[in-house]
Amino acid sequence: MLRNFTITRNLAKILLSSQKTCSGVTQRTVSLSALRFCEAKEEKEENPGEVTEIDEKRKLLDRTKVIPVETSIKYLNSSAYKETYGDSPVWEQYKRNHKGLLPPRHTRKTCVRKGFLATGNPCPVCRDEYLVLHHKNLDLLKQFISPQTGKVINYSKTGLCQKKHLELLVAVEQAMDAGLLTFDVPFRKYDYSEYYEKEDLEKIRN
Repeated sequence: MLRNFTITRNLAKILLSSQKTCSGVTQRTVSLSALRFCEAKEEKEENPGEVTEIDEKRKLLDRTKVIPVETSIKYLNSSAYKETYGDSPVWEQYKRNHKGLLPPRHTRKTCVRKGFLATGNPCPVCRDEYLVLHHKNLDLLKQFISPQTGKVINYSKTGLCQKKHLELLVAVEQAMDAGLLTFDVPFRKYDYSEYYEKEDLEKIRN
């Protein structure tokens, strides 16, 4: 126990002796990411008008801006969307990154953390900020509905994260309640003898 304490104490001395200052804040040389951040900060202070590469990357990863659904509807009808996706659904060309041969049973919980993309391979909706899941955005919602069954396609096929899949289910239900999306009601056969007497039932049949 005494030996471990001595080793940790010596390591602490080495780390403290190898400190550097950056913009008035003490930084350790072992923390390369902190030094890079400080260097980028100093460059930005020297050239405040210049847009650095870090700022450009953060802009691409930023998801704090709220895109109106009207803008998303216009985007789906634009030439930029056609060049990117063509006539296929937005999830068709998407391929998940995973370890091993078989993909995991569930997709990740969310692709966005603290307003920024937290993964290098976000889901089809998170990667394109102009794809807004809303009950009025019917062209987007129909891409996630199976034409054979009329049900929402499972996330194991579309690759949506759990958060966006839940938003999709809510948007589809809202669109159905508003009468914007049509759906088939299953036929049910009733035994009218449970509700009417025999005489009334014969009159209804005749």
